[in-house]
Amino acid sequence: MAGPCELLVDTDDLGLARSLLRTARIEALRIERKFSRYLTDNIVHRINHAGGRPVRVDAETAHLLDYAATCHEISGGLFDITSGVLRHAWKFEGGDRVPAPDVVAEALAHVGWHRATWADPTLILPAGMEIDFGGIGKEYAVDRAATLIRDRSEAPFVVNFGGDLHAWGPRRGERPWGVGVDDPARTGEGTLYRIEITRGGLATSGDARRFVTWQGRRLGHILDPRTGWPVDGAPRAVIVVAGTCLEAGTLSTMACLRGPGARAFLEAQGVQFRIV
Repeated sequence: MAGPCELLVDTDDLGLARSLLRTARIEALRIERKFSRYLTDNIVHRINHAGGRPVRVDAETAHLLDYAATCHEISGGLFDITSGVLRHAWKFEGGDRVPAPDVVAEALAHVGWHRATWADPTLILPAGMEIDFGGIGKEYAVDRAATLIRDRSEAPFVVNFGGDLHAWGPRRGERPWGVGVDDPARTGEGTLYRIEITRGGLATSGDARRFVTWQGRRLGHILDPRTGWPVDGAPRAVIVVAGTCLEAGTLSTMACLRGPGARAFLEAQGVQFRIV
């Protein structure tokens, strides 16, 4: 999940807490094995190396592809799970190097969900194109872990995978869970806000950890699939609270993709949010 993962359970039953933690861990590892683009023995690898041949997928993968296709449509093409191929051009490691225009153009030639043929349960990608569930996979894993824990216990809890989380129920005394919002200017050293949540998902998108500095500008890792470059004028961080972690993460990413229009976009969605 590319970050620290934790489960907070408001209970005095240590055995129960440990058991629920095992449930969350097993589900997180299962989803990572199945959908990580870095592994070579999963469905994503088979799709990305099919060379233009059709690939039949299982129901869970189909569900995520349907979700991604919907996001692509309602975002006007900005949310695109094929844009991950641009990582071959960009390295967001805090340096000052940007790729040459021809390198970006070469990668951009393989971006565009509209070029895919998706008819459940079969996906056909043109040779050279790839999918990447990185924009929704961690949030999906958070919600899945939360669902399994809810099925096993009535204790209030928070699943937190790398800062994207799902809360279920207030703590004892009807107290909400407090979430500190990281200061992107001092990542890991301070918080800007405290958000209280009792039930639902919270997710953050931004450039706190993955960026390059170019011509005096900080360029975040969220890329515009139309240009192959980081979104111009994107906020430093967007934090969204929604019904699920997947919904919160999708909205925060879509907001970043709109650059200076992030606030207006989120206000139109009627969700709780913060923009830094």
